[in-house]
Amino acid sequence: PDPEVRRRRPHDVIARMPSGMMRCGWTLALVVALIVTRRAANAQPPQGVLPNVKAGGSANVRVLAHIPLGGFFKVGDLTLEQETSRPFAYVAQSFDKAGFTTIDLQDPAHARVLYRWRIEKAEQHFGIGGTKTRYFRSGGRTFLVLGVQFAAGSLDADLVAIVFDVTRLPDVSTVREVARIRDTELPGGARDIFPYKHSDGRPLLFAAVHGPHASVYDLDGVVAGRGAAALVGRVPIPEFNATSPENAGYHSLFAGYDPVANQDKLYGAGRGGYFVYDVTLPARATLLTSVVGTAGVTSGSSISPTPDGRYVVTGTDYQYSPLRIFDLKPGLEGKTQTISRPVGAWIADWHDAPHA
Repeated sequence: PDPEVRRRRPHDVIARMPSGMMRCGWTLALVVALIVTRRAANAQPPQGVLPNVKAGGSANVRVLAHIPLGGFFKVGDLTLEQETSRPFAYVAQSFDKAGFTTIDLQDPAHARVLYRWRIEKAEQHFGIGGTKTRYFRSGGRTFLVLGVQFAAGSLDADLVAIVFDVTRLPDVSTVREVARIRDTELPGGARDIFPYKHSDGRPLLFAAVHGPHASVYDLDGVVAGRGAAALVGRVPIPEFNATSPENAGYHSLFAGYDPVANQDKLYGAGRGGYFVYDVTLPARATLLTSVVGTAGVTSGSSISPTPDGRYVVTGTDYQYSPLRIFDLKPGLEGKTQTISRPVGAWIADWHDAPHA
């Protein structure tokens, strides 16, 4: 338009338009508005979800209770006791809240914090803090294991895990610390812990320490105060890289019994990929097969076998990477030394990083 038109206000310009042009303009605006409205209606998120906020979850799952535990990155992993007579969840807590919180789920709709424990002298502890909580039975009692990670130079940098007696919950006055598991050779704590009832009857703890192996502890010996003597085995990781400490060693562990092969097996995810060991004799772990050389996988972050031990669901810790499923049968039968090609993959949302 000419300079005179540019100076006019919008309604002045509209008022000077020919009537036919005005009708066409309003008609076009109405059509555009209807299209936008229809598209917006079709794209509406589920009721109760904020606009432009990603919605997830299943329609038949609903929140019964919500207990804030400290904010962003202050909550680690958790475990839930499986006996109905013990409705307790244990939540690992991180950084300045390093420790654990016990939640009473007797009435799920009114879940409540039952007990909190925090590391002493928290201001002198640097690093992630509490990472995992797991529980086990020994001598008729129930114990909680808190896996921790404190950085080099921090107080308790050599601390791997802390064991608590929680037998008489919900009486919180009876909760007590019974042992601390340390590794002075490999400071930095444990990325993962996995208690396992071995086929010989012993409760064992597999710990993914910051080093070239996973450490195996006899938990009966730990609670009995046998200290270093409770270390009964080490499971090496073939692809250990001492020059890359952030990716060195195991990241995640899973132990289980194979009744067909009559073997105790340890499944480990870490530097290089995924590894399966026979740990029937923890002091002499034997590599059975491995999953390495997979496109897009230089380090595994998680591994979970199917109940029959034939397949594993695996994860990596980078965005857009799906969960990969591998068939271990060729490796376990000795037909191949390693496995590299998955038989399936799954991801719920390509913007996420799933964890098995």
